[in-house]
Amino acid sequence: MPTARILDSLAQVTSSQWDGLHDGGNPFVAHAFLHGLERHGCLRAKWGWRPQHLTLWEGDDLIAAAPAYLKDNSHGEFVFDHAWAHAYARAGLDYFPKWLCAVPYSPVTGPRLLARTPQRRRLLVDAMAALCAGNELSSVHVNFHEHDEDAAFDDDWLSRIDVQYHWRNDRGWRTFDDYLAAFDHKHRKNIRQERAKVARAGVVFRVVDGSQATADDLAAMHDFYLQTFAEYGNHPAITLEFLQHLAREMPTSLVIMLAMRDGLTIAGALCLRGGGTLHGRYWGATESVPGLHFETCYYQGIEYCLREGLTRFEPGAQGEHKLARGFLPTFVRSRHWIAHEGFRGALREWCSQEAESIRAYARTLAAHSPFKSPDVGDGASSS
Repeated sequence: MPTARILDSLAQVTSSQWDGLHDGGNPFVAHAFLHGLERHGCLRAKWGWRPQHLTLWEGDDLIAAAPAYLKDNSHGEFVFDHAWAHAYARAGLDYFPKWLCAVPYSPVTGPRLLARTPQRRRLLVDAMAALCAGNELSSVHVNFHEHDEDAAFDDDWLSRIDVQYHWRNDRGWRTFDDYLAAFDHKHRKNIRQERAKVARAGVVFRVVDGSQATADDLAAMHDFYLQTFAEYGNHPAITLEFLQHLAREMPTSLVIMLAMRDGLTIAGALCLRGGGTLHGRYWGATESVPGLHFETCYYQGIEYCLREGLTRFEPGAQGEHKLARGFLPTFVRSRHWIAHEGFRGALREWCSQEAESIRAYARTLAAHSPFKSPDVGDGASSS
């Protein structure tokens, strides 16, 4: 049987060992991304993030792994379990610490069970539950896993779903005009008006990858990020050093849309690309221009995908306003192992009711598709 080891830093394995367990299509599970978060001040124990990566070994060979963290709170996860924590507290039980298998601060679907065979993925899942119980943790959570990883989980793992809004080019669009032609008249007109307002304001765009971004570009993007978090009263975790690291170590994965006016950079959106998908992560602006947010975060990303031949654009969590701009409802998934059998049974019913409500919500969203021919039938795409 393989030997399980918990690593408190990805410095304890090489990038070739870790990245040999996945196909490289998702930048968020790359060794460079996850280790960069650790090295450059984005994860701190006082913020509730302690790396506890699960690895399985046969001798000196790493055969399976899962990015995982011991959590003292539920911040930065995007799968909300605050009600669960409150219920534990009311019962006089400790919900924290818990064990989380996910990518910090990233509500992005991707592989979580890094292994080359279904059998080894199943071994990872069994090891998670056993280690959780053996260490007297309340629970283990696997957030935003891929659809084909569902088979690794047995019925003891509770299933949750949620809805995000994703752009998909499954109609062969080549230009933005091709894309707009698929909209009904009302939504097509609104998008054209939004883009015209930005153009009339004298805003133009530069799109750079990590190899093209200057030190000033990275500093400006980080300043935009800090400003947005300050406006919403949130704690910023991503450091400038981490962005500089991404530009060095993952230059083709990092994509930044920079809005310029009168020679000054006034807004930016930071994205990562991989496996035919563009992932929008952070945005910010120093000037208020009508339509600038939509142009920077959505329309520039769609144009980039059309130019580069990418077929998906995932601009982040939440936001019903994305639907009118062609981002259709898509289900995202998580799995949860609860050590306390009584709570596990109660939460199973809770998860079932939640899923029913979310599916009904997705069907409502589908009825408001902006396209002349709706792309979805049951409410949301399954992937």
